[in-house]
Amino acid sequence: MASTLPGISIISTPRRRRLTVEIAQEAERRKFAGIFTPSTFGNMSFCEALAWNTTTIPFATAIAPIYQRTVEDFAQAAAFMHEISGGRFSLGIGIAHGPSHVRMGVTPGKPLGDTRAFIDKFRSLDKFGELPPIIVATLRQKMIQLAGEKGQGLIFANASLNHTPTSLAVLPEAHRTGKFFIGNMIPTCITDDIAAARAVHRRTLNGYAMLPNYRNYWKEAGYEEEMTAIETCIAENRPDDIQKYLHDRWLDDVTLSGPATKIRDGIQAWQNAGVHTPIIVPSSATGDHRAAIQETFTAFAD
Repeated sequence: MASTLPGISIISTPRRRRLTVEIAQEAERRKFAGIFTPSTFGNMSFCEALAWNTTTIPFATAIAPIYQRTVEDFAQAAAFMHEISGGRFSLGIGIAHGPSHVRMGVTPGKPLGDTRAFIDKFRSLDKFGELPPIIVATLRQKMIQLAGEKGQGLIFANASLNHTPTSLAVLPEAHRTGKFFIGNMIPTCITDDIAAARAVHRRTLNGYAMLPNYRNYWKEAGYEEEMTAIETCIAENRPDDIQKYLHDRWLDDVTLSGPATKIRDGIQAWQNAGVHTPIIVPSSATGDHRAAIQETFTAFAD
């Protein structure tokens, strides 16, 4: 079993936001390592609610797209939450993905250059009070190196367990063994029916498999044949065939499936690989997001 509890991803969905705050308070009572909230449904606002309605648990955006607001607006909001929460808030930032850029109506530049410029400007804004740590969304090694140079942490999403030690090797040893934050958002489905859990993950990760940056990362992680086959499906307009290439070996490398004991052992494996804070991104084989969170609470209740 994992030596410490993982973090948990919680989404504040419309018409359930008060309930979501209560769920976050329950995660705090259960001593989860942190709350990490994705970019959907106003995660900066949810983090402000957490600043007021929790007292001990760390929390972060995971992530806030850097094109979503001006840097100055991010700095003002982040400094406010950092102060009100007593230093428990971290600003997780990232480039996000092509479809989100279309929704935001922005034209991004180079990921490394834009991220570096954001962090430099953010840190220069010293009139709003103390600023929180910055956690950088990463996949491949150049962004990991930038996170080590400019940030106070990094966060993967859907990373390969087997490839993680290689990815992290580019960080200074002091970051790998010290207080530098290293997290990974891990799709997790807790059930005795592993086949059903894998089916959930295939649906969840289908969209990620359509993103070039993720395919390039997974190729680097050893899945070039599978990702090339998916690229052929996309080029030939056969999106329904993508899931057949998301095979069990790949799924078991980037997700967690199975009963509670297997999930807890999986969290320990991620910690052994160098991820200080594995983060459960809960899905349920039989219910909604709330059901998945309750399944997670139950799995780590012992």
